[in-house]
Amino acid sequence: MEQCSESPRAPRPGAKDNMDRLQTMRVFQTVADEAGFSAAARRLDMSVPTVTRLVADLEQHLGTRLLQRTTRSVSLTEAGEAYLERVRGILADVEDAFSLAQAHTLELSGAVRVLTPPVFAEHVLAPLVADFHRLHPRICIEVFVESASEAAVGEYDITFLNAEEGYDGNVVARPIVTTCGLACASPEYLDAHGVPAVPEDLAGHQCLLRRRAQGRSDVLRLRRLDGNAGEAEVAVQPVLVANHTGTLLRATLDGAGISTQPLDLIARHLRSGRLRHVLPEWTTGHFTLYATLPTRKFMPARVRSFLDFVAEHTQRSMQGLPANLPALSI
Repeated sequence: MEQCSESPRAPRPGAKDNMDRLQTMRVFQTVADEAGFSAAARRLDMSVPTVTRLVADLEQHLGTRLLQRTTRSVSLTEAGEAYLERVRGILADVEDAFSLAQAHTLELSGAVRVLTPPVFAEHVLAPLVADFHRLHPRICIEVFVESASEAAVGEYDITFLNAEEGYDGNVVARPIVTTCGLACASPEYLDAHGVPAVPEDLAGHQCLLRRRAQGRSDVLRLRRLDGNAGEAEVAVQPVLVANHTGTLLRATLDGAGISTQPLDLIARHLRSGRLRHVLPEWTTGHFTLYATLPTRKFMPARVRSFLDFVAEHTQRSMQGLPANLPALSI
């Protein structure tokens, strides 16, 4: 009688196989987020052929097509959308596990992905890099400069955004500082053109204004800082209108005219004397700088360390300002 032989069992996946699978998941997620292989390759610091091969290997392993490829674009198939949703959860859990383990070591490492408006990146974050690197030399800060949206919040470790009073976004957000918009100019400009005493005086000055999505860009609207009733709407002849705060700030520092800027942005220039506050009883409004975070259970230790560092520096930058400036809340 013939003996029945057992069919050979498939080998169990080892640790390396699991790590490779996590890598292909990360690559697939990046291709989906970046909507292309080339952009994903740049973000991952890989070659395009490597990224393409890893995604193809993943599709072969799953036995289904995850991405619809054309000569100009890459989009998710229905199976790809469903798989991506699960992949995000799996990778977030893996990151949480890593964060819990890393919390027990004093030496932090890895990357902190930050999305920030251009002016905050240049005038607040960039000056912090050297000091933060001295504290944590194995942490790399990856800064992505563009305007934030709620849809993008979950793709980054920290997303910085400025919001007006009453902001109630459907995100996990940590307020960093509440500030206000103040009129300012360089000492050289004020020496040459005089100091405005009331808002109406701005009509005779060189004004640098932010372009508005709605409404006129040649009108400056102010309200009293003390909270009393009182608003001013001044029609001016601007010498510069821009939709980029950094451009307006640079021109103000160079003596081009008077602009309104967030106090947290110009604090160091007021302290050094490169800018002077004008119309001290008036403001363009109050704003809060938020750090919005992914809805993960555990914040990676390296992310918490960087966020605490930014918050501490921002609060410290408010110290030593001229006495007539308004107090800020943290």
